[in-house]
Amino acid sequence: MFNTQTILTYAVIYSALLISLILHENAHGLAALYMGDTTAKDSGRLSLNPFKHLSLLGTLSLFIFRFGWAKPVPINPYNFRKRKLGDFLVSISGILTNFLLAFIFLIIFDLVILKVDANPYLVLFVKSMVQYNVLLGVFNLIPLPPLDGSKIVMTFLPEKMTYKLLSIERYTNMILIALIFTGAISKVVLSMSDFVLKLMYGLLG
Repeated sequence: MFNTQTILTYAVIYSALLISLILHENAHGLAALYMGDTTAKDSGRLSLNPFKHLSLLGTLSLFIFRFGWAKPVPINPYNFRKRKLGDFLVSISGILTNFLLAFIFLIIFDLVILKVDANPYLVLFVKSMVQYNVLLGVFNLIPLPPLDGSKIVMTFLPEKMTYKLLSIERYTNMILIALIFTGAISKVVLSMSDFVLKLMYGLLG
């Protein structure tokens, strides 16, 4: 039975995840714009409006598993001033944004939230921003198309091998979705996320 407390709890959790996804996608678009490609900007995807970024399957996963994904920002790498550098920066920008957000909110949690009598929903939001940004950063590091990790790897591969990997993307898409919906990928992502969090706590001393 849903009560006000449950509804507010879910609203806070989903808000944190949605913000993390939107900023991740905007980071890709801004990196592409910096490298000379205006495709994301021209298509209206450099926006904080969640409706411009939501994907049907990713949104369903969000509500079922409390983990989802957004529509990829459209990028035309042929517009980059330097193709390989552009590919690398665009691919890694979302991951770095998520890790940076996680670290910022971890600092807020450690230096502010723990030292004051904060609203429990604010505490939940800050903790969710840490958790989901680490999870998204780690998840996207997986070198399986269409995740950012595969695109980072591709920037170091010969073009022929890159084209071969791209040609099987529709199959890896299905494999990835199956791994997510069966929970098979959870253990890897969670263990890697714990490692990243320990590194961040180490940086905070």
